[in-house]
Amino acid sequence: MGSDDTYFLNNAVYRMEDFLKETKNPPYGGEVTYGPRAQYCWNGDPTLPNALSRLHYNTMYLPKILEQIQKTAPPGADLTSW
Repeated sequence: MGSDDTYFLNNAVYRMEDFLKETKNPPYGGEVTYGPRAQYCWNGDPTLPNALSRLHYNTMYLPKILEQIQKTAPPGADLTSW
């Protein structure tokens, strides 16, 4: 989330993050990353401007998604064919 969101949506994200951190069943296990002085639709890569980092969403988020799938898969689930 850009901390200087063009539409001030960052304020809602701060509130949502506060709420999620208080959840117990199930507990929140995610993360919220803020881009200092970043604008609307900041995507989470502080090393590149949005115009470039938007081009590699898959390389940024797929490893996290796959890790979560593997961590929460039911016993005996096929985790190798995909």
